[in-house]
Amino acid sequence: MTLGRLPRLLGRLLLLAPAAIFAVGCGSRPMQPAATPAGVSARTIGVSLLTLDNPFFKVIGDTITAEGAKHDYTTLVVSADKDPARQGNQVKDFIVRGVAAIVLSPCDSRSIVPVIREANAAGIPVFTVDIPCHEPGVEIVTQVCTDNEGGGREAARAMIEALGPEGGKVAILHFKQAESCRLRVRGFRTVIDEHEAAGNAAIEIVSELESGGAKDIGAKAAEDVLQSTPDLRGIFAINDPAALGAVAALEKAGRVGEVVVVGFDGQPEGRLAIRDGRIHADPVQFPDRMGQGVVEAIVRHSRGEPTEREVLIPTALYRRADAQNDPSLTTDGGGS
Repeated sequence: MTLGRLPRLLGRLLLLAPAAIFAVGCGSRPMQPAATPAGVSARTIGVSLLTLDNPFFKVIGDTITAEGAKHDYTTLVVSADKDPARQGNQVKDFIVRGVAAIVLSPCDSRSIVPVIREANAAGIPVFTVDIPCHEPGVEIVTQVCTDNEGGGREAARAMIEALGPEGGKVAILHFKQAESCRLRVRGFRTVIDEHEAAGNAAIEIVSELESGGAKDIGAKAAEDVLQSTPDLRGIFAINDPAALGAVAALEKAGRVGEVVVVGFDGQPEGRLAIRDGRIHADPVQFPDRMGQGVVEAIVRHSRGEPTEREVLIPTALYRRADAQNDPSLTTDGGGS
């Protein structure tokens, strides 16, 4: 470069400098949510639930839809069918759609982390319902769920009550991929351990079997443990479908009344089984209150108001006496 060209080059750089500064300034702004695609309301809540085969989750989805409508939100409710990969794709679709908020009941709290981070990066607030996600590195505005560990403790107290001073061997029908179920089992085990440490009749947890949170898989798991442990005295199932599967296995083996079943949920079919003496008790959950709570959190957040990080809804232990006085259950074996 000659000295004669240097002044002209400096002049060009000075002319370009404001544009360069402007470009850097724009690039340093916080990321904004993507524009809403045509045909998708900016007031849409995207909801991906563990499953819609279980009536419990249908109540949550229906309640979010109804409560959201009161605040001019439309709701897209989809079922992940207990498949983490499917749920991840559903969340990606919500992000592309530019929804106002995403609500999840995670199939697997660990594997959902990367896609929650994608929603965080897109500026879309994320909420969980029923199944929490306590993994590091994600931003979740509010988690609305049952006090699952407290419910597990209630289930253990119901089992201790039913087994009486003799104690005995107990099996757990689990659904390990859901954090809510891990918390239930932790609460159950804690109280059983405390009971034994206090010098009471031994209650021995002999096995933990996968139920898939479903009636058919729960029935097969219960059949297996009945064969491997002929002197089994109790089964704790992490939800009503698994508990009803255990009841079906006991009916097949002709052992109804010999083995105590404690479930979890308080769905109509589970409450009927409690009324008929096939299930001893359930810590009852309130899916409608969960749906209401998560919409309340979405509305508060949208207004810039403070929200609670976690809302725990206590369970209520439901026994046969409660079922016999339950006006929602008909006398002909059906549910209202």
